[in-house]
Amino acid sequence: MSLDGFAEGADQQVHWPVVDEELCASHLDELRAADLFLYGRKTFDIMAGFWPTADQDPAISPFYVDFARCWKQKPKIVFSRTLRRAEWNTRIVADRPVAEVAALRAESDLRMVLFGGAEIASVFLRHGLVDEYRLFVHPIRLGGGVPLFPSTVDTTGLRLVDVTTFDSAVVGMHYRQPVSAA
Repeated sequence: MSLDGFAEGADQQVHWPVVDEELCASHLDELRAADLFLYGRKTFDIMAGFWPTADQDPAISPFYVDFARCWKQKPKIVFSRTLRRAEWNTRIVADRPVAEVAALRAESDLRMVLFGGAEIASVFLRHGLVDEYRLFVHPIRLGGGVPLFPSTVDTTGLRLVDVTTFDSAVVGMHYRQPVSAA
């Protein structure tokens, strides 16, 4: 997100985040350990436009080859009412995303990672389906656009797990929800 809290700039611009090898390497092991990647359609389109063939580029770094292979083999769900077809081990869920994720959480101990976007993240936040926040704050003020948190987020009890500052001046923050006594 930007310093002023936006996930997308004006006119849905998403070219501004610094997504470099250092930032990605910081959590590749966790992504490998995940069972399922979740996406909104716009974020999935960005990922699907690059990662399926990235490991075939002779100029790409070994890290990106590794990430591309992880991305391709990992099961994915994309939440979209408009996408009709998706490849690369991806299933499309057009309706009832809350019911889908709630059912997955109830029936197994799947480790799911939501890559975005802001719209689907806000849906899951409203329904209490977010256990951890991994925020990457980029050194830019957008002044408007799509906020990452369009409504107030209950931060009661959130526990700061880690803060990382990257050479790019991006700051990564990891928060965890308190464990509920059930």
